[in-house]
Amino acid sequence: MAVRIRLKRMGRRNRPFYRICVFDSRTRRDGRSIEDIGTYDTTSNQKETLSTVKAERARHWLSVGAKPSLTVHQIFKKNGVYDESAGSDASGN
Repeated sequence: MAVRIRLKRMGRRNRPFYRICVFDSRTRRDGRSIEDIGTYDTTSNQKETLSTVKAERARHWLSVGAKPSLTVHQIFKKNGVYDESAGSDASGN
């Protein structure tokens, strides 16, 4: 099973809010996820609430071969997920 880490859109119309989730690669965008590992709020004005990530769980999924989407890869870099993981693939694809 190919596993991807990508965004799941939540929120109301014109007020998007995303969850960072682990999916089977064949699952649709807003379908059932394996695990939720963070949030991403594009409309937040505060830097602290813009994105939150459970770094340990993200490192676990990266270590077992999950591939992050490009946006999730950038969120992980900003939150320091790749800093402490020596053996993970940080290419984003």
